[in-house]
Amino acid sequence: MKQNESSLTSKVAAFGRAYHSKYDTPKIFDDYLAQDLISPQEFSDIRKNMVQGISFFNTDIANQHKDDPDAILKWITHVQLSPTPLARAAYCEALLLHELTLGLKQYVILGAGLDTFGYRHPELKDLLEIFEVDHPATQEFKQQRLSEAGLEVPVNLHFVPMDFTREFSSSNLVGQGFDSQAKTFFSLLGVSYYLTKEENARLITEVFAGLPAGSSIVLDYADERLFEEKGLSGRVEKMLQMAAVSGEPMKSCFAYHEMEQLLEQAGLLIYEHLSPAEINDRFFSNRSDALTAFETIHYIHAIKQ
Repeated sequence: MKQNESSLTSKVAAFGRAYHSKYDTPKIFDDYLAQDLISPQEFSDIRKNMVQGISFFNTDIANQHKDDPDAILKWITHVQLSPTPLARAAYCEALLLHELTLGLKQYVILGAGLDTFGYRHPELKDLLEIFEVDHPATQEFKQQRLSEAGLEVPVNLHFVPMDFTREFSSSNLVGQGFDSQAKTFFSLLGVSYYLTKEENARLITEVFAGLPAGSSIVLDYADERLFEEKGLSGRVEKMLQMAAVSGEPMKSCFAYHEMEQLLEQAGLLIYEHLSPAEINDRFFSNRSDALTAFETIHYIHAIKQ
């Protein structure tokens, strides 16, 4: 990753959240600040690239809407791009806000990218310390965009530059004011499938070492069908292909019992697990558009014992 550049995945994820906030009803997750963190030129470029690439996604849609780029973009965002980022963010933030009523003091976002939680919740400035952990280049890019958008960094938000996928350092968190004795909530979203199974196990074990009981994590993971499932309009296969081309290939998938064992070895028990069907029922039911849950992605909330 080059200096002052955010990863492609973080920009595209922000694009999907911005599009949903601007155009879709009802909202699954309303990230109304996402559009402020990607420039108009980047928004336009991503839109253009998506529309021009429609034949890669679906030749029938390409032919059906060849003179309607807006319809093409809507299909791509609804079917391919937005379902997982929207639903996992909605799931995570609902749990986080509930945990606040149970004594939560700290929130650590692993792979924060262009996340906007801290900026959308100024009412939490005296209740919750937020730590955004990500690659130094991504954080430098984000802080530049925050400045350009006139968004002030909240007093309770702390940037922790770290390539945590290679080596997680609790001392880096403590250096930014993290209290290892306080109940903490972690999110690890859109990350696990880019790591090997061994890297996932090491990371989660390191993250929870020394933390008090009741601390927890929300993560998403790909199940054991990841590398064989085609998905609606081949979208699972396309997701894998796009990740590989972008230089961030997907590396791992888990059967449920494997993920359960990994978490148990780190001292965690699964409190809630949502399968693709359950995700669809909770976040995508009764919609008139094409937004549906991805076939291979699961969500977990696990708690340290």
